[in-house]
Amino acid sequence: MKKLTTTLLLLFCCFSMFAQTEISGTVKDKAGLPIPNANILIINSNVGASTDFDGNFSFTVPELTGSRELQISYIGYNTLIKKVELNGTPLTLDIILQEGNNLDEIVLTASSTFRSQKQAPLSISSKGIKEITRLSANSQADILRDVPGITAEGGGGETATNLFVRGLPSGGQYVFNPLQYDGMPLMSTFGLNSSAHDVYARPDVGFKGVEFVRGGSAVLYGAGSVAGIINYTSKTGDSNDENLINVEWGNDGRLKTDFYTGGQLGSEDSNTYYAFTGFVRKDDGPIETGLTTKGVQFRGNIKQKFENGSFTVHGQYINDRAQFYLPLPLDGASRERLNGNDGEAVNQLLSGELANTSFLTPGGVYESPIEDGVYTKGGYLLADFNYNLNDNLKFKSKVKYANYQHNFALYVGGSGDYGNPITINDYVTAIAPNNTAFSATYQGGAGNQINGNDLVVENLHVDRLRPMTDYSGEASFILNSDDGIHTYTAGTFLARTEAEDVNYQYRVLTEFNNNPQLVNLSYTDAGGNNVIYSEGGLYNRIGMTANNFLTQSRTAFYLTDEMVFDRWRFDVGFRIESTTGTFRRGGLETSQVYENADLTTNLQNVQFADGTFTTGEIKDTDWALSLAGLYKLTDATNLYANFSKGYFFPQQRGFGPTPGIRDTNYEAETILQGEMGAKFGTDKFSGSVAAYYVGLSDRIRIDQAISGGQLVDQARSEQSTQTLGLEATGKYKFTEYLNVSGTLTYQDHEITTNQTEDLVNGTTSTINEGNEIARQPNLLGNLGINYDNKVFDASFAVNHTGKKFTDDTNNVELDAITIARLGAGYTIQTNEDTSLRFGLSVFNLFDSSGITEGNPRAGIAGQSGDGEFFVGRPILPRRMFLTATFNF
Repeated sequence: MKKLTTTLLLLFCCFSMFAQTEISGTVKDKAGLPIPNANILIINSNVGASTDFDGNFSFTVPELTGSRELQISYIGYNTLIKKVELNGTPLTLDIILQEGNNLDEIVLTASSTFRSQKQAPLSISSKGIKEITRLSANSQADILRDVPGITAEGGGGETATNLFVRGLPSGGQYVFNPLQYDGMPLMSTFGLNSSAHDVYARPDVGFKGVEFVRGGSAVLYGAGSVAGIINYTSKTGDSNDENLINVEWGNDGRLKTDFYTGGQLGSEDSNTYYAFTGFVRKDDGPIETGLTTKGVQFRGNIKQKFENGSFTVHGQYINDRAQFYLPLPLDGASRERLNGNDGEAVNQLLSGELANTSFLTPGGVYESPIEDGVYTKGGYLLADFNYNLNDNLKFKSKVKYANYQHNFALYVGGSGDYGNPITINDYVTAIAPNNTAFSATYQGGAGNQINGNDLVVENLHVDRLRPMTDYSGEASFILNSDDGIHTYTAGTFLARTEAEDVNYQYRVLTEFNNNPQLVNLSYTDAGGNNVIYSEGGLYNRIGMTANNFLTQSRTAFYLTDEMVFDRWRFDVGFRIESTTGTFRRGGLETSQVYENADLTTNLQNVQFADGTFTTGEIKDTDWALSLAGLYKLTDATNLYANFSKGYFFPQQRGFGPTPGIRDTNYEAETILQGEMGAKFGTDKFSGSVAAYYVGLSDRIRIDQAISGGQLVDQARSEQSTQTLGLEATGKYKFTEYLNVSGTLTYQDHEITTNQTEDLVNGTTSTINEGNEIARQPNLLGNLGINYDNKVFDASFAVNHTGKKFTDDTNNVELDAITIARLGAGYTIQTNEDTSLRFGLSVFNLFDSSGITEGNPRAGIAGQSGDGEFFVGRPILPRRMFLTATFNF
């Protein structure tokens, strides 16, 4: 009998060891509505599932037994940890998630594991697609403006947003923080053609949301980043019959329709899912130019789930034209907009009459794409493969191909030599002091004579032709230790980018007005000869000014370990990366193309490629290290610290080839970052406080200036900078429906070393050391109040950007900017599964007129602030949006 009992006990133990537990249930909010795409995960394992459209889930837990913790999470809701007993008995769970603080939202960027912001030992901000849609956010600046430590300048319009991160020096765009869709960068290598990442794609309603990781382990994974990563995560159709249409109307001629549809392909038993999203839009504003912003974008994915993993194919197609706004002449004293000839304030000098502009070159007719603004056509294919080799080992891989035709039209208003603006009488006196008579007409006929006191202005147009092809891939193995403490990740990232950097320029004479008319000008010189000075508005057919072809490849390997103990979490990681590249710079020559003897030489001669190339090659290897730790002080408070040594491969265009020397002196820039702080999270209050240090050395920057009527690279500087900062965030829930949130950043930054080589004169000097970093404020803040009871919602937010200098010389300080935004909506629940929301959003509610930047093309001498005119880019004017959002 004793032997029989022992045998039965042994059999029972063996059965328990190999028992499989079925877990199923539903996830809903407190109103009883299902939550689709919620994540359910057995902590310290790869076992889990996501809910379908009806909030249902079901999965099998193999081999694991005993007491375990189940984590249920979804963006915008408090993460729920529920203890379960795994013994082979099926479990049925009814889960209710509470809307919660941002620190409980689950994030994945710059990590191998799902974890909440509160559990991550670094600074992370996230935003859900519902909030982005209600904003009527039309640029990255609108979306990221309230992220602490981020200066987001959106004065240029929808694309090429300038982002400045935690006191780092930059000319703008996305130098230190790549823009990613679904974990892969839109452009793997930055600086081959000086185009911002956001010209290749636009936000749409087909995302779950966006995460922004600053510093720390962001340097390790994927494409890597010394400053941070912006990552959008797409919906993947893991639910049935989810559909959304969002129609948006805005003043100044804006019409836009976004859509999303996702669901199951095939029968009810199918494991194949789809998602399709995109937009169609047209916009005449927000600033009058006579040229239209218009275009489409479509994105989609198909996901196949199988027993041990999934395979997803993503795709994008874009054909979009967005008008771009640059600095223009303002009043020198007040920096307010000047009145034009018609008495109206001038907001932009880009002229719709320049559409279809063309001229002859030695290579044929050049047709300027100026009417396209920032034009992008093309797309990408992304394959995402995830496979659980066993309970503890996972393989992940992503492969992406992207190809875009892209033009970037820059219209530099008021960039001439004779004052901005100037009467036509004074202008002719300046350009032809000995003339005996002149004739100035607006384009379209001699009867359209210009009044002698009418204002005219010289402008420079730059067409940047930027086609790009990008190949990239990432593969990693993720191993969980048997004790659940360690998550090891070993991976590689590979990329190759090919790009053209071809520029055409021409100079234009226009009246000083919004959407100005072109000016044709001729005069009689002292010898009695007729001189045609401007024709069709052009007074200098400059022609091609750059003809470069660049390639760059990257190969990186990384190894990380994420450790979880009782109260401690540690992240450690190492990355090593090599890069090689080729820069082929084409030679240029000026030839006479137009034979009319009355034309000036600037109109007769055109510059074009001479067919020769000088080749330079770059190569370098560098490494990164990240160390981070988090301690759970109480249930409500976590303390954390992180340190990273990173690198940034500088823009290749700063290392142009030298004739006769193929290898260039190319070295990575080094960045050190450290941060320590605390994160708090309770039912009522969540927030964080942190202190950080950022040190950048061996920074290479190129200063551009208008010289000889052309935009040229004037100087090359090697810089080192350092920044000390304090950062705080907070969100307080007054009631279930009402909360207030805010962020505050203070940073003290300076240029510690600066060696500048004048590329025109060939001299080198030490300048600007001890000055503050250009375009970086000392103070940033955001304060907002939100109300949402599922029927009526309202929000009011104020964003503050402190004073900052226009350039490194610190000659001119720009005033602080405060932008207010108002939003409200009313939702009608038409039936159990459908709803209709009508919304209102107002950007720049009080129509503030601050200046986001001065003249970034003032060169190494910097900008002067004491002239009659001041060149600057104002923030965009007030704009109202009305939306109707139908979920069904």
